Amino acid sequence: MLYTLPFISAFIGWFTNWIAIKMLFHPRLEKNILGFKIQGIFPKRQAQFAEKLGQLVSKELISFDEIASKINSPQTLEKLVPTIELHVNQFIDVKLKEEIPLLSMFITGNTMDSIKKGIVKEFENMFPTLVGNMTNNIQQDVNIEKIVSEKVQAFSSDKLEEILMAIMSKEFKFVEIIGAVLGFLIGLLQVLITLIDK
Repeated sequence: MLYTLPFISAFIGWFTNWIAIKMLFHPRLEKNILGFKIQGIFPKRQAQFAEKLGQLVSKELISFDEIASKINSPQTLEKLVPTIELHVNQFIDVKLKEEIPLLSMFITGNTMDSIKKGIVKEFENMFPTLVGNMTNNIQQDVNIEKIVSEKVQAFSSDKLEEILMAIMSKEFKFVEIIGAVLGFLIGLLQVLITLIDK
């Protein structure tokens, strides 16, 4: 019987940690057990969790300045120029001639090419200002903190558990194993102490 003590202690260590992990999510709704109000930590604190996550995302993870600088990079503009040129060509060669048929009679091909290049160049020059104004407007109109907070608060408890378990399942499993290992070592220590005392 004495030598089974480490295994019993290991089971108790594993089981208590397993229960502790389960109590992070369960019970989903507050329950009154023997006069104590019990509810899983995440369901109980979901609103505060959502609020803090919203603050973290808006302040630390998403920066409108960084987004604007990425969009304003020369590489982005370089990728956009062929599309801009295509639209300018289509507008001048097709739509403008349809709207003003006499235009093609008075403006030669070389002049038309110069106009196209001028329009593309003007767009390249105004692109940073355009992006800056656009990101400023989005920043004023879009409250990232509020959006994230409301989304997380709207999650069902099942969904919240599913997300957190997907992220932290290995860590939770590790906590269970550590409980078993520590329980086993404590049980082994008790056996040794008992044998020494004899």
